[in-house]
Amino acid sequence: MKANNMNQYAALIGLDWADKKHDVCIMPTDTGVFEYDQFCHSPEKIKDWALSLHQRFPDQQIAICLELKNGPIVYALLNYAWFDLFPVAPATLAKYRQAFTHSGAKDDPSDAFLMVDFMLRHNDKLRVIKPDNDETRILKRFVGQRRSLIAEKVRLTNRITRELKDYYPQPLEWFDDRDTLLFCDFIEQWPNLNKVKRAHKNTLLHFFHQHHARSEKKIKERLEAIKSSLALTEDRAVIEPSQKYVLCLIGLLKGVLIAIAEYNKDIAECFEAHPDHDIFDSFPGAGAVFAPRLLVAMGSQRERFASGDEVVRQVGVAPVITRSGQSTWIHWRYCCPKFVRQTFVEWANQSIHYSYWASIYYEQQRAKGKSHQTVLRSLAFKWARIVFRCWKNHEPYNEAKYLLALKKKGSSLVS
Repeated sequence: MKANNMNQYAALIGLDWADKKHDVCIMPTDTGVFEYDQFCHSPEKIKDWALSLHQRFPDQQIAICLELKNGPIVYALLNYAWFDLFPVAPATLAKYRQAFTHSGAKDDPSDAFLMVDFMLRHNDKLRVIKPDNDETRILKRFVGQRRSLIAEKVRLTNRITRELKDYYPQPLEWFDDRDTLLFCDFIEQWPNLNKVKRAHKNTLLHFFHQHHARSEKKIKERLEAIKSSLALTEDRAVIEPSQKYVLCLIGLLKGVLIAIAEYNKDIAECFEAHPDHDIFDSFPGAGAVFAPRLLVAMGSQRERFASGDEVVRQVGVAPVITRSGQSTWIHWRYCCPKFVRQTFVEWANQSIHYSYWASIYYEQQRAKGKSHQTVLRSLAFKWARIVFRCWKNHEPYNEAKYLLALKKKGSSLVS
């Protein structure tokens, strides 16, 4: 990685952030003297601190090192053109601290000092934060927030399932999916077995048809199961509190499901309007789910990656080799953006059904005795390099062109 020229900055600052206050260590490059300061976390105080530095070092850039790539303090400081922000990973700073503080002692001002020291000694390991274009940043936040909603949906469905098992387990057998409005509305209308058994057949039929559940075989099976079901318990001390709790959770789950549907629409609209839409929409099997996630993983700044090797390491699909003495251990990369790695691996699985060479590669590797997940990781590695080249060249993926290139190389995938 290319070293940063720290001599161009009027001052180097280490900022140890917190929710309510921030500790800073300031080193003017002309004096080399360390100064310590602190300011509260509020828009007014941040502005006052930023303007005071601008007045002290007029028309000069100031470098700030901090343990964040995103967050309130980062968003606030990016408003000021005279700041260049250099994020350092918290784990990296923790190891750096341990190298000099064997006792394990930690203090905010000393951490701020260590950030300045890290900038001085290891500036080649730092990259300045350069915000992507608005279209990409909006899409990235939508994708990240949708991911949080999906995680919340899973938590709620697990809690509902656990509670229903205590007094009303039958709906868990009647419905294959519990994260649907059909399931939620059914539980809301009939929150216990006694109520649903008293429901008229036509009422149940109307309910299923209204929710577009029109498989007559499935409806018949449910009606018969409702008629023959026996209550797990008649204990009011179990049923009444559990029923109330389940209805509360169902209300939350419905809100999350509606929000996810809205996010899907917003993501689709943002992705459709993005300048790189055609590139990522061209990848086999990416579709409406993975194409936007691949786009935000790569971003729009082409100078961010210099080679495909950088991409596979950054997204976490490149293996790690550990050698010690005569032993060699090749293992999964643990330190990486997990959601990005998950995106590439899951998309690789989808691509098997849409890409000729990907399906052949999968079959060949499986025939060699490799596990499903091992092959997917290997396939994700190949796709990441292809994504990089298409992204770098502003060129949509062309399966026929890639197959022709494989044939020229004598690849077994097209022989």
